[in-house]
Amino acid sequence: MLSEGVKRELVKIAGKGFVSFEKEDIVSYSYDATNRMHPPDAVVFPAGSEEISRILKVANLEGFPVTPRGAGTGFSGGSLPVKGGVVISSERMKNIREIDTENFTAEVEPGVITGDFQAEAERLGLFYPPDPTSLKFSTIGGNIAECSGGPRAIKYGVTRDYVLGLTVVVPTGEIITTGVKKTMKGVVGYDLTRLIVGSEGTLGFVTGAYLKLLPLPPAIRTMLAEFASLEDAARASSEIIREKIIPSTLELIDSVCLRCVEQYAKMGISSAVSAVLLIEVDGKGEILGKDCEDIREISMRNGAMRFKVAENKNEAKDIWKVRRAISPSLSRIKPTKLNEDVVVPRSKIVELIKGIKGIAEKRGVIIASFGHAGDGNIHVNVMVDRKNAGEFRRGEDAVKDIFELTLSLGGTISGEHGVGISKSPYLNMELSVQTIEAMMRIKRAFDPNGIMNPGKIFRMEHV
Repeated sequence: MLSEGVKRELVKIAGKGFVSFEKEDIVSYSYDATNRMHPPDAVVFPAGSEEISRILKVANLEGFPVTPRGAGTGFSGGSLPVKGGVVISSERMKNIREIDTENFTAEVEPGVITGDFQAEAERLGLFYPPDPTSLKFSTIGGNIAECSGGPRAIKYGVTRDYVLGLTVVVPTGEIITTGVKKTMKGVVGYDLTRLIVGSEGTLGFVTGAYLKLLPLPPAIRTMLAEFASLEDAARASSEIIREKIIPSTLELIDSVCLRCVEQYAKMGISSAVSAVLLIEVDGKGEILGKDCEDIREISMRNGAMRFKVAENKNEAKDIWKVRRAISPSLSRIKPTKLNEDVVVPRSKIVELIKGIKGIAEKRGVIIASFGHAGDGNIHVNVMVDRKNAGEFRRGEDAVKDIFELTLSLGGTISGEHGVGISKSPYLNMELSVQTIEAMMRIKRAFDPNGIMNPGKIFRMEHV
């Protein structure tokens, strides 16, 4: 619990209207997309770096934890205040400070909604590729904390590939600037930018981001390939890459997801379809036709039942509705979703898909799989009922089996969701004791009093 003196100090720093101790706000900021609840003692809405610096200095002095928060759309619990204390929200810091159309760079505050920033860049003929499925709600600051990816990562990479530099308030309250602002190169000193990106708010609070932009692709073609077999779809996705075709998007959706989507959104998907590939290519219009034809040929010789190329933007939107409807529709199967995002080398996608099917049969649970087949990143959703203790335990066993399978194929247990609290129990499956200790030394150097987003990434025995 916060002392009355601390409460008064928080109000003094941020202003009376920008600090809340009300039950409604405490509840609202106690959960994220994991649906786990950890209530804070207060929520603060600072205007910028100076206020955050002062809050962190008080936190170090008084010993209360601080949790940075964007929109709370994360799937690993990274923004949950598991130790109570103060949530610092970025909601007031939502300015796009500059989009430089000559240098193809931008400066934004952390509370900017990713989709809004993309739309503004595109209005000026520029392109910000990172596109997490939550882009209409998630913030740039949250994307940086988790190093978010998305469907376009296969061709364009993830958030870290577009962060040139950062303004960060480190846990002890100092304000630092990392990296560069407008140049495409810079190797002066350690690369603190890459260290901060993906650190899940454990090493500082990002208050400004300097981002790289690209020219907006002049044309996009969207395709949908339907398969009677999930393995055939996975095989086709691998062959597309093996043939050195790099789509901007290559998404795989299994039959469990398709049946849910059909019940939820009535998309007209035949029950004979066991999997689909959603594929996009972008670039100059004159070369896209050949890419589409090559992808069609690869899909058909790998068993595609039907192959469709969208003729216009409306048809493309209809194809994307299948992908966008997956997450909200899965609750029709079971009320609890154990959502994991494993990654394997692209050449191992077929083995991963077959292995997941075997795990579902072995553990007696339903597993829905979809995601970014083009870069080997599959979202694996083990569907259970938390109130059914036996089923929930089998679901947790299935998650561990999936992680073991993934690692045996040379993969990683998290591609874009981070570790947070949901994957921290499995950290030592992938990382050695020595590697974890090296990371902990970095954490202690930045945060000697352990006040910044405690309880994340590392299990308590590691701390």
